[in-house]
Amino acid sequence: MIPEDLHYTKEHEWVSTSAPMIYRMGITDYAQAALGDIVYVQLPKIGESVTADKVCGEVESTKSVSEIFAPVTGRIVAINGNLNNAPETINSDPYGGGWLAEIEVAATPEGLLSAADYRQITA
Repeated sequence: MIPEDLHYTKEHEWVSTSAPMIYRMGITDYAQAALGDIVYVQLPKIGESVTADKVCGEVESTKSVSEIFAPVTGRIVAINGNLNNAPETINSDPYGGGWLAEIEVAATPEGLLSAADYRQITA
């Protein structure tokens, strides 16, 4: 499942615009399926600056620990605190309740993939 209305990264993160200049991020359905049962997530902190394509957190599953890469450059303005008690939400609802953080950007990000482009990576 690759929603058409989102943008993607080669590292299997997705972003959507949640408000002007604010991007909500998460990991894709493809990524959560590859990880298996997610048991812990380390999110960036509110106020932290993140840089596109740089590590900003990690996801731990029963199979492995994987880094989360920031899809855009900006400042963290919100995190999904529900994941502290229910990290498995990423498995069951990666594009909804399993979102990770919201990032405020100074300019419209470039280099994100369309759903069609991302589909080619995961094929």
